[in-house]
Amino acid sequence: MRDHFEIRDHDAAGRIGRLEVPRAGVTVETPALLPVVNPNVLTIEPRRLAEEFGAEMLITNSYIIRSTDRIRDRVLEEGLHDFLGFDGAIMTDSGSFQLAEYGDIDVTTEEIIEFQRRIGTDVATPVDVPTPPDVDRERAERELETTRQALADAEAAETGDMLVNAPVQGSTFPDLREEAGRHASATDLDVFPVGAMVPLLNSYRYAEVVEAVRAAKRGLDPDAPVHLFGAGHPMMLALAVAAGCDLFDSAAYALMARDGRYLTVSGTEHLEEMEYFPCSCPVCAEHTPAELRELDGGGGAGGAEDDRTAEQLLAEHNLHVTFEELRRVKAAIRSGNLLQLVDRRARGHPAMLDGLRTLLDHADELEETDPVSKDAFFYTSHESARRPEVRRHHDRLSRLAVPDRILLTESDAPSDHDYDAVWRVKPPFGPFPRALSETYPLTAEVPERVDGAAQVAAAEGVASLADANPDAEIVLGHDDWAPRAVDAVPDRVETENLRHLGR
Repeated sequence: MRDHFEIRDHDAAGRIGRLEVPRAGVTVETPALLPVVNPNVLTIEPRRLAEEFGAEMLITNSYIIRSTDRIRDRVLEEGLHDFLGFDGAIMTDSGSFQLAEYGDIDVTTEEIIEFQRRIGTDVATPVDVPTPPDVDRERAERELETTRQALADAEAAETGDMLVNAPVQGSTFPDLREEAGRHASATDLDVFPVGAMVPLLNSYRYAEVVEAVRAAKRGLDPDAPVHLFGAGHPMMLALAVAAGCDLFDSAAYALMARDGRYLTVSGTEHLEEMEYFPCSCPVCAEHTPAELRELDGGGGAGGAEDDRTAEQLLAEHNLHVTFEELRRVKAAIRSGNLLQLVDRRARGHPAMLDGLRTLLDHADELEETDPVSKDAFFYTSHESARRPEVRRHHDRLSRLAVPDRILLTESDAPSDHDYDAVWRVKPPFGPFPRALSETYPLTAEVPERVDGAAQVAAAEGVASLADANPDAEIVLGHDDWAPRAVDAVPDRVETENLRHLGR
């Protein structure tokens, strides 16, 4: 049991939690975004990250600090918090990113953990090996052994109140990710980043990101706080949270701004091509795209306050929209409609849709933590037929006893019949006793013109009921279901198309 992380709310695999960071003396609410602060270039001052954007935690790079003489001496003397001017929690990276990029660094886990402790880091990171995607299995296993040794070295280090990351690697091999998660969870370390995700994220390989996260989660303890290293685009936050991630670190806000790119929850726009800002954050409310393009870094379009460059203003917008989306995700968890939010975001990019469909491949795992009752279930796409609530209802059907002769129908119960009971049928859930009509999720809002996926799911519900009651005589009255849905109904269930009655 990790007593520094408390889970307050669940929806799918997403959760709202409280991460206690004892060295900083603060508690961070998760899901949380950690803006990346480059100690050499402060695009936005850390003080403003807290005061104007609501950042409770940030991340910077201890290897860069250690390797830069003019910074290292100041940080050792002043401490990391005073140097950055930030009172919240600070996580530091170890140089693993530089190791992945350049192939070698001149520091060990023992040395960098001690340096992080000396400068006042609140959450430290060992020198793991971020194995990139698509490598051969032999390399992934070899580098995983190196990461395991780094975790052992981190466990042996003197850390005091400092929390320590235990990165979960394994490239694009789900079984290695799961094994790495199980090994990391067995250590005394505290936070569990899923590493080497940046190449997948940059290539929009969201389905594989979901597979890596779910594999790591299968190995980790349920109460382990999970950090998705390198993730910070607002478009994918809802998906990543629904997959089970609690912490994110974003350099995207600054890197995208440097290239003139404007982040939205639907994707990325180029400032040079924009005529209007679709956002009401302070930057977008006070400037037009044309005004930002005119800025040269010395003032201009917006009056005396505009001594900021277009790059800085874009970075501020990018952070505003990212923090706004994270608040929206939290609200969705609290109200129980996180998967509906993910569904909406998935319509913004085909790769996001791949990610959602992959997530729903793990509906059995999501069902384990998904609340049994929520405010509402909206059927908004055929992916909704695969949500964990549908699976849970089908499992319950297998436990319900039925009388000898029963009618399942999408219409009202006939006024005159000789059945022992008449149950209602509602796609995508299938049959249920009418007494349950006002219980979640059977109160779902479903379009009048349901699609084939909802009908097939309802047919699977009929099959679940029939399989559990082999001696019952079951008749199904359906509202002109698609042939593939009718084919999914067991042969022993008599079917009637309600559209054809009375012809």
